[in-house]
Amino acid sequence: MKHQSEFLNFIQERGYLHQCTNAEGLDQLLLQNNYIVAYLGFDCTAPSLHAGHLVQIMMLRHLQKFGYKPIVLLGGGTTRIGDPSFKDKARSILPIESIEHNTSGIKRILEKMISFDDGKTGAVIVNNADWLDNIKYIDFLRDIGAHFSVNRMLSFDSVKIRLDREQNLSFLEFNYMLLQAYDFVELNKKYGCRLQIGGSDQWGNIVNGIELGKKLNLPELFGLTAPLLLNAQGVKMGKTESGAVWLDSNMLKPYDYWQYFRNVDDQDVGRFLRLLTDLPIDEIKKLESLKDQEINEAKKILATEVTKICHGNKEAELARSAAVSAFENEDSSLLPDYAVTKEQVTCGISLVDLLHNIGLETSRGAAKRLIQGNGCKVNDSIINDVNYIINSESFKGQPFIKLSAGKKRHVKVVVS
Repeated sequence: MKHQSEFLNFIQERGYLHQCTNAEGLDQLLLQNNYIVAYLGFDCTAPSLHAGHLVQIMMLRHLQKFGYKPIVLLGGGTTRIGDPSFKDKARSILPIESIEHNTSGIKRILEKMISFDDGKTGAVIVNNADWLDNIKYIDFLRDIGAHFSVNRMLSFDSVKIRLDREQNLSFLEFNYMLLQAYDFVELNKKYGCRLQIGGSDQWGNIVNGIELGKKLNLPELFGLTAPLLLNAQGVKMGKTESGAVWLDSNMLKPYDYWQYFRNVDDQDVGRFLRLLTDLPIDEIKKLESLKDQEINEAKKILATEVTKICHGNKEAELARSAAVSAFENEDSSLLPDYAVTKEQVTCGISLVDLLHNIGLETSRGAAKRLIQGNGCKVNDSIINDVNYIINSESFKGQPFIKLSAGKKRHVKVVVS
């Protein structure tokens, strides 16, 4: 579908446009106004966002480049309930201190990816605890709850699937839709926000906010969702056997982040270049046309560009250089470090424990299977003894040993 506004055509060509509540109306609004305020919300369930959030963040980043103003809403209030959308069970209730800690961590990440300057299009961070914490329950039920149909709420897939599976949905969680809808209303009143962006799993919550705005006689509100980040096999991106692909460098080193995107499936390269980088579309078309071994060059560019946006140019280049040196020039010195103590080396460390402790394997059992399957190497020599011990002799007078799990996971074990 061809749109009149440059922004909608741009996000459609790059693959961001999944659903829109009123595409024609939003198209006209973007044409008539060069200053639109849009928001994207995150609940603070962890101290970092992960790779699965990248598509929505990139949408907000592009929106800002088109001259519009982004709002990032952090759910200091809604996190205390937890979004039940497509979840099998209720989220664990986090203490206030954890939510505040997570909020700070998420802020630090977003400040690297979106501009928060004082200019007209400078992004704003808000916390819905600022208004939700002060709600009077009876007033909220009368003024907001009266506009919601329980029948309608039960019809949304995010709720219906849970109930069809006969999985419990608490009254606490059921309130989440009302609170997120109220967020949109509050942001419209405070900032003139007209557009909410989210992942496709947020469609029901977004629609509720738009319908509430209509019932409260606000200007028309709009919703825009992006597809969830799936790989070629249809599996959600953002998690590995070792855990989530965190955007915080303290939780996942930039080198490992770079490696994650370097190792994506060939079929995903073009789509991820469109969704997760700032590269021009003409350049992306050339890269996605590469075949066979040449596609690896496109993967390196993808990994470097994605790492630049999240961790900065310097860290991206260091990660790229380290990987090229380690895998192409066989220089292990630039691999990421894992420190062990002199005492551990003197006493000896089980190779199984080391693989698990480093995070190269998720469990001791997985580490044993890797070793038995000839998938583990120490200094490029295959080790198939599950009782193998790393000790002083393993280092052979060298400052580190190279430990490998499979062909693509390597670390440098150093003595601290």
